[in-house]
Amino acid sequence: MIALFLAGSFLIALLLGVIMIPNILLVSYRKRLFDLPDPRKVHTCPVPRLGGISFLPAIVIAVALIMGFRILFQVPVENLPLSRTLYEFLFWIVGAMMLYLIGVQDDLIGVGYRRKFLIQILAALLLVVCGDWIRSLGGLFGIYDLPAWLGIPLTMFLIVYITNAINLIDGIDGLASGLCCISLAMLAYMHIYVGQYIYAFLALATLGILMPFWCYNVFGNAQKGHKLFMGDTGSLTLGYILSFLVIHLSFVHFDETAHTNPSLVIALTTLIVPLFDVVRVVLHRIRHGKSPFLPDKNHFHHKLLRTGLRVRGVMATILFIALFFIALNLLLLSYCNVTYILIIDIVLWIALHLYLNVLIARKRKAKEMLAAHHNEVV
Repeated sequence: MIALFLAGSFLIALLLGVIMIPNILLVSYRKRLFDLPDPRKVHTCPVPRLGGISFLPAIVIAVALIMGFRILFQVPVENLPLSRTLYEFLFWIVGAMMLYLIGVQDDLIGVGYRRKFLIQILAALLLVVCGDWIRSLGGLFGIYDLPAWLGIPLTMFLIVYITNAINLIDGIDGLASGLCCISLAMLAYMHIYVGQYIYAFLALATLGILMPFWCYNVFGNAQKGHKLFMGDTGSLTLGYILSFLVIHLSFVHFDETAHTNPSLVIALTTLIVPLFDVVRVVLHRIRHGKSPFLPDKNHFHHKLLRTGLRVRGVMATILFIALFFIALNLLLLSYCNVTYILIIDIVLWIALHLYLNVLIARKRKAKEMLAAHHNEVV
């Protein structure tokens, strides 16, 4: 019966996406609500950016229906205090709605980053208020149990960090949604494994609404009006859902006696590419005397595009790298302390970018030589 409910949460959201997204496209084209091209963006023609409007309604409907049917048919609820879970989800819905509304406003008329940042902090505070804060780092840097004065601000930082990471990685077709699909599938499995199905319902419902969007985003033809972006509405909603699921897994300890927390390590690993990319981009901007909040073209996908890869090739490459890190860290978890795993990940990430820098330099040099030869011929 639980398997039926798990499949139901995915399929309901999937069906709602199939119904809602064409209507969003219709409204966007009739009202001329487009994301216009500019020198920083990859697309070359106007594309609707309101795909994310479908996310939160479909997710809430799917999860609420499934939980309603569980109560109606008296299917046993997992070993969680019902009042505590309800309390947690009510605060999460309020925070998600705040980010959803500020995202809609940003997609329609634009919102300053300071205001968005403030809303993200308030949304993070709502999760902390209901008791969702990290109580253990599982041995990272030799730290196990965390006091409230340290765990609460760390949790708020992590929520804002993840939310912005998803927002910033959304630069080419299928990338942010593809990375989120990988993360959500893994997080759903982890919650199923520990028997906390309501969180798996949330992950699977989010995965369900993302699947039709991903198809429109990657394979839709902009010239025929079949393509759309998720916009800030979608990326902020996804970031908040992912951070909620990751923070919740920090409470799940597979080995209480040793205070280890591999579930948190695995959960963060599913988002390693956007999390690492934010750090690299911010450090690059600060090093060059720029504001860390102003956009540029130095994200991971921009660097891969400069090597000569096409957009879909870049998307596939990054998704493969994300899967590689997940597989690697799952393997290393049995042999290494989490601190060593983080160091290995950072070293591999730096080595990857050094290699990309070499490829970009070679391509630039080849272009310069070709241009010089052309000038000589002329």
